[in-house]
Amino acid sequence: MRKPTIAITMGDAAGIGPEIVVKSLADPRVREWCEPVVLGDLAVLRDAAEHASVALRLQAVAAPGVRAGEAVGCSVVDYANIDRAALRMGEVAPALGAAAVHYTREAARFALAGEIDGIVSAPLNKEAMRAAGFLYEGATQIFAEAAGVTRYAMVLLLGEMRLMLLTNHMSLREACDKVTLARVYEKVMLGHEALVEQGIAAPRIAVSALNPHAGEGGLFGREEIEEIQPAIARARAEGVNAIGPVPPDTVFFKARQGMYDLTIALYHDQGLGAVKLLGFGAVVTSLVGLPFVRTSTGHGTAFDIAGRSAADHTNLLEAIRVAAELGGRRMRARAA
Repeated sequence: MRKPTIAITMGDAAGIGPEIVVKSLADPRVREWCEPVVLGDLAVLRDAAEHASVALRLQAVAAPGVRAGEAVGCSVVDYANIDRAALRMGEVAPALGAAAVHYTREAARFALAGEIDGIVSAPLNKEAMRAAGFLYEGATQIFAEAAGVTRYAMVLLLGEMRLMLLTNHMSLREACDKVTLARVYEKVMLGHEALVEQGIAAPRIAVSALNPHAGEGGLFGREEIEEIQPAIARARAEGVNAIGPVPPDTVFFKARQGMYDLTIALYHDQGLGAVKLLGFGAVVTSLVGLPFVRTSTGHGTAFDIAGRSAADHTNLLEAIRVAAELGGRRMRARAA
């Protein structure tokens, strides 16, 4: 069977995206895992390869299914939408934000059309994206909108540890208000379905508490009693192995020990603080609930080091490997 075709979006041109893309593509393992194709600006990518002293040949193709050839290294769907004369590394520019959104939407279009088997996103800059008029929390919402789904979630992967976020990019006050029975239940069921699809027959899903000591019987807050516990009970009544609410000061330690197949954190920094402490630079993000595979790095555009050829590409390389693995699994399942 053919290798999965994986589209890699270039991200914001003023960040480290182009650099880590070309560094990753220079690793021969990528071509063992998949057929990669980059969605971005060919000239910017060639500049990045030259500045980083990466021996990689890139060639423009019309669509993801067109191969540039083994000797070339990688195909690029070239949108030629970056004004290189105006490009300032490490600076927010609305035009670059708009370009990164375009690559993301194009990746979704190709995936929905069945032209690719997975997507890997290099980082885009949310400030640049919003300056261009795109008021998304991030790329996640762009993909969900393109796919027409409202039931989706981000899962962070660190080795065998999996972490789902109940809420993502919003204020802590807003995140607390979104800890509802319906929302917790939805994420538990979504996580269960995703892991079953990935071959885990009876996944163990832990839900973190919101308050210290899981609320201490209501002394420190009633969210556990009124929202989280009823959601877990409802999921368990439907045969899901949901556990919790587990106090947030111990749930990630237990997850790291392998006690759970998935842990649901209730807000961004509750989860991200834990996994980045455990494996900063190694965390890969994945989306579940979409009709296609998508992974990304666990870091941002790193404007502070952009253009210095100092970026570590190993996180993107791991995101490519995971996308190829998940995309290949889906591809084989369709063929069976």
